[in-house]
Amino acid sequence: MLIPKTMQAVVYRGRDDLRVETLPVPKIRSGELLVKVAVCGVCPTDIKKIHYGTVPSPRVFGHETSGTIVQLGAGVKGFRVGDRVGLHHHIPCMKCHYCEHRAFAQCAGYKRTGITAGFEPAGGGYAEYVRVMPFVLGGVVRIPARNSFLEGAMLEPVNTVLKGVRRLSLLRGDSVMVVGQGPIGLMFTRLLKLRGMKVLATDMMDSRLKLARRWGASKVFRADDLNLFDKIKSAAPRLDAAVVAVPVDAAVQQALELVRGSGQVLLFAHTRPGDAAAIDLSSICMQEKDLVGSYSADYTLQKEAARLVFSRQIDMRQIISHEFPLEQTAAAIALASKPTPDSLKIVVKQG
Repeated sequence: MLIPKTMQAVVYRGRDDLRVETLPVPKIRSGELLVKVAVCGVCPTDIKKIHYGTVPSPRVFGHETSGTIVQLGAGVKGFRVGDRVGLHHHIPCMKCHYCEHRAFAQCAGYKRTGITAGFEPAGGGYAEYVRVMPFVLGGVVRIPARNSFLEGAMLEPVNTVLKGVRRLSLLRGDSVMVVGQGPIGLMFTRLLKLRGMKVLATDMMDSRLKLARRWGASKVFRADDLNLFDKIKSAAPRLDAAVVAVPVDAAVQQALELVRGSGQVLLFAHTRPGDAAAIDLSSICMQEKDLVGSYSADYTLQKEAARLVFSRQIDMRQIISHEFPLEQTAAAIALASKPTPDSLKIVVKQG
């Protein structure tokens, strides 16, 4: 394949400052891949970094990425030019103390980003080409012929949700409340339903609650209902767990009150450093309730995530609401950060 010398990329230059620029196409080294990007999803963690300026510039963000292999570095085996692939940007070392405890996101090796379009590696999916380094090749997955690049780009977010579900100690038939039915909340609703849970879904938008029903929620509730607490209690007197998929402190407090003794509350969206909230510590001690977190993906679950997506047991095509061209990445991020009733998963698509 003919590979140009330069490409278009969306470069983060500081807080809320994204610019379409011309960059050199990354040069790969031995053991690496060069991938022409087809689709990159918009992820809330990148949105927060852009809005709050929490990382130095310049960078090219975007890590929910799929595309076509256009060049192989020396020694690469198991892949061919022309393969359509979904990428995975973090791989743990599998040898350290954290990895021995399956706390992969805390591994120093895991915190290295293995995909870049230039500058400090930051995913690079908001560019025409990305360089994929050797230490993350284990997470690269071929996209089956019947599946789309859109589906291939969704492996990473589905993986993160699958990891979160695995953090909960649940039995088939248990009741779980999922707070927030944005793209992440809907994925939780679907995966929990697939595992035989009774799912109660809350959100501020009726359109999302309607889709939550289709994706497996047995009951749905408006989050702004003044009688929400009593309605949840009535629907699930012994609520076994709650997933808080929105960064709302009040939702955490309410979830801790609603779950039964020894129940669990999973935080998935509280990723902004410095956020603090008061909690009733006796609920953790005397009532033995667990407040747990889950962050990022688990590459050991990549095959299962791929099976769920490519079999369409979780049909991600149904929640991709908007596709933006690369030059409109800033608009895509703006919409994802302030969702409307008709917006769900936002992607940047090329070609």
